[in-house]
Amino acid sequence: MADDMDARRITLNYTDGSVEMSIGNAKDIFGEDFSGLDPGPVPTSVSVKSHSRTRVIGGSTKTISAYTYNYLQWPTSDASNASAGMVIEMTWEGSDGPFTGRVSGSMANAASFFAANVKKTLAFRTQRGTEYGPFPATV
Repeated sequence: MADDMDARRITLNYTDGSVEMSIGNAKDIFGEDFSGLDPGPVPTSVSVKSHSRTRVIGGSTKTISAYTYNYLQWPTSDASNASAGMVIEMTWEGSDGPFTGRVSGSMANAASFFAANVKKTLAFRTQRGTEYGPFPATV
């Protein structure tokens, strides 16, 4: 039995928030060539401050000098049992009815993200009934 990749979930990150939805819906809303659908790694630099370390309580201490290391941080998802964010119900031009997604961060940031990136007119509603949009398609 084949696994439909478009049915899997993807999290699209933006400044101070993210929206999670199925890959198929994201392709339909943002376009097949949307850069957020194929996120690459982010170069990350970590600085470690100088500190002392004691292996055994009461034993001698060792001073660790400050250092920096770099690595590539690939996108990950939360592995907890709880789902993060608020559920939203989205409809867009050509959709077969409302679809759900999850937004973390403020709804204003989500609205700004949709307004700047959608390829089809989209509107969404929170569980509390607040409606946002419609956001016209960007070219």
